[in-house]
Amino acid sequence: MIRACFEPPWAVRVEDRAPLTVMLMVRGDAWIVPDTGERVRLRAGDLAIARGPAPYTCADDPGTAPQALILPGGVCSCPDGRDLNGSMDLGVRTWGDRLDGSTVVLIGTYQMEGEVSGRLLEALPPLLSLTDDVWQCPLTPLLMEEIVRDEPGKEVVLDRLLDLLVIAALRAWFSRPEAEPPAWYAALADPVVGRVLRLVQEDPAHPWTVASLATKAGVSRAALARRFTDLVGEPPMTYLTGWRLALAADRLRDTDDTLDAIARQVGYGSAFALSSAFKRVYGVSPQEHRTRAA
Repeated sequence: MIRACFEPPWAVRVEDRAPLTVMLMVRGDAWIVPDTGERVRLRAGDLAIARGPAPYTCADDPGTAPQALILPGGVCSCPDGRDLNGSMDLGVRTWGDRLDGSTVVLIGTYQMEGEVSGRLLEALPPLLSLTDDVWQCPLTPLLMEEIVRDEPGKEVVLDRLLDLLVIAALRAWFSRPEAEPPAWYAALADPVVGRVLRLVQEDPAHPWTVASLATKAGVSRAALARRFTDLVGEPPMTYLTGWRLALAADRLRDTDDTLDAIARQVGYGSAFALSSAFKRVYGVSPQEHRTRAA
């Protein structure tokens, strides 16, 4: 996460292909201009989320020509390809053209798309915004304080704050009438199905059955199966399988755990059982998935 400081006129072209980027305006205003679709204006207190990999331009005005280009891996260059050579570095996690610029925006980027988070990303428009009159962000002062600290543990603190910021923003977005939350997200509000979803998500390794889930929810198996399918769009066991395999896919990518260990973590009795289910759904073996992700 970085703090970007600019003085108009300014513009930055973003082609980093990141799956998710969050922009929180602290001071001044800016335009987010995608190559296709409606542009968005941000004022102090507003937030925008851009869902990659489509490119876009951030600027003080839609007509301002880009002065910098952001490429995959956070590589920064001039629009003609020349290296910026750190000329826009302004200090600890601070970037731009003037430290005292009239525009300040906090930018957080998720560089990798996980299978679990992908279930939410698919429900988002390419570019969404929340104005400060429809949501309040209590994290802004804390983010501004933490982002310039150069102390042990700073990465962990900022990562968690960014996660909280995204969660708060998505809650606010999905509560709006124009949003289209995924069926399972909306179903979390149901007293029966919501409880079952939380049980499955929080303890995927448990040997769940429709009967055990129905007992926990206080309904019959038939009632749970019918209600769950109506609200989520698939039966409970189908959802559980998808959730377990999504977790396995993330852990194959993010950890060095053995296939046996991952199988136990997500509720499969053996590496063979996980491998068979994984290949049936994803079309590749767990090892092939891990190699491609690497």
